[in-house]
Formats: sequence, C-alpha cells, structure tokens
Amino acid sequence: MRILAAADHGGFELKNLIVAHLRGRGFDLVDLGVNDGASVDYPDLARRAVETYRGGGFEFGLLFCGTGIGISIAANKMNGIRCALPFTPFMAEMARAHNNANFLAFGGRVEYPVPVAALVDAFLAAKHEGGRHGDRVKKIHALEDT
Repeated sequence: MRILAAADHGGFELKNLIVAHLRGRGFDLVDLGVNDGASVDYPDLARRAVETYRGGGFEFGLLFCGTGIGISIAANKMNGIRCALPFTPFMAEMARAHNNANFLAFGGRVEYPVPVAALVDAFLAAKHEGGRHGDRVKKIHALEDT
C-alpha cells in the first residue's frame, strides 16, 4: 500500500513522526515535504498532494499543518477529495467506513487525546462499508457541481 504525506511548516514534525511510524509498519510512504520550519503556504502543499494522488497508485494521503484545518479545507476544495480531520480513533474509523475518506489531516500544534499514530492506525484498520454509505459519498461528490 502506497501512502503520500505532505505538510507545511506547522505540521512537518508531526508528519515526520507519522511517516516513520508507517514505514516502521512496512508501508511505502512518499513524502512530499516540507521538512523544516521555513514558512510555506498550506494550500500549495494540499495542491501538490492532491495532484500527486490523482496521478494514481496511492491508497490515501496524509496532510499536516498547524491545526489541520486549513490544509483540509484546501484539499476539500478540489474535486474528488474527501479529507477528514479526525480527533479520536472512532472518528478516524468512521472517516473510512462511512465517508471513504481519501485524505486525513492533522495539526502539528494540536494536543490530541491519543497519539496521532493511533488515529492513522484506526483508519487503516477500517474498511469502507459501501451500501447506503457509498450512496452518500456519491451525493457528496454531486455537491462539487453546485
């Protein structure tokens, strides 16, 4: 399974931790940067990640900024993207099971109640349920034309 990751200056440290965690579990990670604290604009990293994802070959993407909010909003502006911002393992599980999220976003400056690695692991353990949830995902994408 190939996964991609991208972060701005506010999320690069957390990105590096999660990339290391997933590589340690045997996943193939493509790290699109950034890898230092020099200021960059999170919409640019969201675009880079989405364009890379659209090139094919990736299961999903991980995005990181200071709060996770800005980069998730930017990603969700692009057609076909369902970027979730989970805060608990249940939210991460449902992001996949019900919403079939193809991106997750996290904040490098946020205090989570559990390690972010546990959120990513909960997402990975879940499977999209399809059925009525698949129909709802289709309705989400129909909103892109409004």
